[in-house]
Amino acid sequence: MADPAFRTALIVGAGDGLSASLARLFAKEGIAVALAARDARKLEPLAAEIDGAAFAADAAKAPQVATLFEQVTERIGEPDIVVYNASTRLRGPLTELDPADVEQALAVGAFGGFLVGQQAARRMLVRRRGAILFTGASASVKGYPRSAPFAMGKFALRGLAQSMARELAPQGIHVAHVVIDGAIRHPGRAEPPDPPDSQLDPDAIARTYLDILRQPRSAWTWEIELRPWVEKF
Repeated sequence: MADPAFRTALIVGAGDGLSASLARLFAKEGIAVALAARDARKLEPLAAEIDGAAFAADAAKAPQVATLFEQVTERIGEPDIVVYNASTRLRGPLTELDPADVEQALAVGAFGGFLVGQQAARRMLVRRRGAILFTGASASVKGYPRSAPFAMGKFALRGLAQSMARELAPQGIHVAHVVIDGAIRHPGRAEPPDPPDSQLDPDAIARTYLDILRQPRSAWTWEIELRPWVEKF
């Protein structure tokens, strides 16, 4: 079982990939789960499967994030675990990117993480316990060509997580950043048969998140990298 202090979880930016694996695993561990995305309707089947709750919210809008936490608290209780899994992938030559699109990508990729982290911290500080986990990517530490907005957002999110970890850990709140270095296995994404296991299994990633939550506070990690065995560093 997970740490008995963890009773409720909120996953922001939920979908049918890693978020779904996290939701199912948390529910199996007896944790009540709230799922949030801009379109809550797409979350309803998963919410029904795990006996959870789905909420609509734009993570880049401060009023909506504040309302989300109020609604989640009223429905299932204040979240002990908050996972920020939202991002926007915007690709293209640097000289051709639309500034408005880049602004939106940064709002979701980084500013939304701040808004969600701030709301979570305000509540957890009162109880001096809780966990806030941010999902990163290869782009958190490596800027690839034609992918400047994604790298900008992920670099910023990593900096946010590191700063929060240093500020909040001494007050009993575990903040961690998970670098997903590689493609995540997905039903709609073809995986090469050779070599096998060349993509990350979302269920395996979810188990690592749970392992982080189970860490004793004498040995907390603020960051971990996950990659398939064939992925180049």
